[in-house]
Amino acid sequence: MFYEVIAGRIFGKNGGILTYESDSSLLPGQIVQIPIGRTTAIGIVDKKVAQPNFETKKILKVLYSKPLPKHLLEAIQFMHEYYLVPYSGAVSLILPSGVDKKRRKPKTEQMFGDNAETEQSRKIAEIPLNDAQKNALKGLQEAQGATKMLFGVTGSGKTNIYLKLASNAFKKQKSSIVLVPEIALTGQLVRVFQEYFGNRVVVIHSKQTEAERHLIFNSLLNTETPKIVIGPRSALFAPLNDIGLIVIDEEHESTYYQENSPKYSALRVASFLARTIGCDCVLGSATPTLTDYFIAKNKDSLVVLTKKAKGTAVKPEIKIIDFKDRDNFSRNRYFSNALIKSISENLKNGNQTLIFHNRRGSAPLTICESCGEEIVCPNCFLPLTLHVDKFELTCHTCGFHEKVPTVCPKCKAPGLIHKGFGTKLLESELKKLFPEARIARFDADNKKDEGIEAVYDVVKEGKIDILVGTQTIAKGLDLPKLTTVGIVQADAGLSLPDFAAEERVFQLLTQVIGRVGRGHVNKAEVFVQTFRPEYPVLSFAIAENYVDFAEYLLKKRGRSGFPPYSFMAKIEITLKTESLVIKKIRELKNQLSKNNGLIVSPPMPAFHERMNRGYTWQIVVRAKSRKVLIEACKDLDPNFKVTLDPVGLL
Repeated sequence: MFYEVIAGRIFGKNGGILTYESDSSLLPGQIVQIPIGRTTAIGIVDKKVAQPNFETKKILKVLYSKPLPKHLLEAIQFMHEYYLVPYSGAVSLILPSGVDKKRRKPKTEQMFGDNAETEQSRKIAEIPLNDAQKNALKGLQEAQGATKMLFGVTGSGKTNIYLKLASNAFKKQKSSIVLVPEIALTGQLVRVFQEYFGNRVVVIHSKQTEAERHLIFNSLLNTETPKIVIGPRSALFAPLNDIGLIVIDEEHESTYYQENSPKYSALRVASFLARTIGCDCVLGSATPTLTDYFIAKNKDSLVVLTKKAKGTAVKPEIKIIDFKDRDNFSRNRYFSNALIKSISENLKNGNQTLIFHNRRGSAPLTICESCGEEIVCPNCFLPLTLHVDKFELTCHTCGFHEKVPTVCPKCKAPGLIHKGFGTKLLESELKKLFPEARIARFDADNKKDEGIEAVYDVVKEGKIDILVGTQTIAKGLDLPKLTTVGIVQADAGLSLPDFAAEERVFQLLTQVIGRVGRGHVNKAEVFVQTFRPEYPVLSFAIAENYVDFAEYLLKKRGRSGFPPYSFMAKIEITLKTESLVIKKIRELKNQLSKNNGLIVSPPMPAFHERMNRGYTWQIVVRAKSRKVLIEACKDLDPNFKVTLDPVGLL
C-alpha cells in the first residue's frame, strides 16, 4: 500500500509531500516516522494513493495509532495556499517538538483534565448574563456566517458571553478553544473558566517544557470528553475532535500574527477552521481591527455590546494635558501637576495608579554634545537605549548591550547626553516624588518571576500603589482598585511611517483608558499628556468612539487603497552590499509592475534598514484579487522574504 505523507522537514526546492510504502493500512492524519535521504523525519499521512511509477521507501514507524483530526490536515493545505507556508512549517505548528520521543505517563491523568468520571458527574454552574449580554448572545447565535464579531466596550462583560457559549457547546459534548493574545493574560482567563469548568480547562503555551507540551498533546488527541483549551496563538492547533466553538479574545492584537516563519494570521486560520468544522468563531474586542470590523459589518455578522456590566460603570473623567505648556509641568518634567496631585490622593485613600508609556528603558537616544555623534548598535545601526539601573546601553532589536562609554567613540570628548525617556526613568522619577509608595514596573525587561502574570494576584489586591509599564499592562487586566491612569505621551507612535500607525495608537489608548473604573471605586480619572491635543485619533480614543474612528480611518484607507480595500504583501530582501540590494529590489519592482493586476510601491529602505546581516530594502504590493497577489509572490527568488497580510510596514 502506498501513501502520500506531508513531511515535517524541508527538502529539495519546495519540500512538502512524498510517497511512501507501508505494509500496514494507514489512515489520513496518522503521525509516522519517515526516511528522507540519510536521515529521518516526522510526517503526517495525507492520503492513500496508487502505486507510483518510481521506487519508494518504506514508512519506518507509526508513532500514533489515532490520527489527527481531519480539520488539522485541511489547515495545513490552507496555510500552504493562503500564506505560502511551506508544508514542513505548517506541520511544525501542529506537532509539538519531541513528538517521536517516549514519555513517562504523569502521576495523575487529572493534571491534564482526563478524569472522565469526575468530569461527567460534575454539573456546570449557570453563567449569569445581564439583559445586554443576553441580547448580544442572541445576536451571535443569529448572525450570518461561521465567523462573528463581538464588538463590546471595555467592561461590558464579553468574558461572560464566552463562558455561556462554551457552556452551550459543552452541553452538546463539544470542546472549545479560547485564544488570548499573549501568555501574560492566560492565567487571568484560566481562573475565570476554571470556576465553571474545573479540570476540563487545559492550558497550552510556549513556556511549557517540551515534555509538558507533548503530554498535553497526547492527552487531547486521545480524550473522549470535551475540553476547554486556553492559550495564545498555538492553542488553535490543539488536536481536538468535536470542536463546537473558537473564541479569539482581544482579536485586534498583533500577536495573533506570527511574524517569524511560518508566517500566518491566527484569525484567518481560525475562520477557515470554523467553516471547515461547522462551528462558530467569535472575534471579541473593544477596538476591532479595521479590516475585521469592515468584513463583519458588510456580512451582517457584527454584534455590538455597548453597555458596561454592573459594578464597572464608573465613567472616568478624562483630562487632556498639553505637553507644550510647561506651566502644567512645574513640579516634574514628565508628570503634570494634576497627575501628581491625583497620585497623592490615591496614596492617601489606598487606591492604585497606572502610568503608561510605550517605551521601555531610561532614554532612547545617547548623543555626543561636541560632535553630535549618535551612539548606535554595531549590529543593527539603530539607536541604543540607556538602562540607567545597569548603566548600560541596550539594543531593543538584537539584544546587544555595553557599558555606557565615558567618552564619545568618535571625537573622544566626555560630553555624552541622554535624550528622551522610557519606563525605567519614569519609575525612578516616581520613587523620588513618592518615596513611601509601593511602585512596580512591568515591561519586556521583567524577568519571568517579575512579570504581571507572576504577581497578578498581588497587584489585583492593591498591594502595589503605582504600576508603571508599556502595553504589557494595557491589555485586558482587571484591576478593581485602579482609579487613575496617566498616559505620559499619548501621541507617541503617530509619526511612524506606517499605514497602521493611527489604528495601533487608537487601540492602545482605548485599552489603557478601559483599565480604570472597572471595580467598586466611585471615582476614576485619566490624564492624557500629549504634544498634539487636537489630533483626531486622540479625540476618538478619549471619547471611546470606535464607530466614528472606524469611519474616519476607512475613508483614509479608501482614498489610499490600503486594506480592507486591497490585499497586500510586503516583500523584503537583505544582502551584504547596499548597491546589490538596491539592484535586486529594482529588478523585482520592474518585473511585478508588468502585471496590471498589481499596484507596486517604489523600492524603499526598510524601517530597520542596516543590520549586521547587511542592508534591507522592501516594496509593498497590493491587489484587488488575492489570487493575483499569491501568483505574483509564490515563485520569487528565495532571497526575497514575503509577508502576506502584514499588520504593519515597520
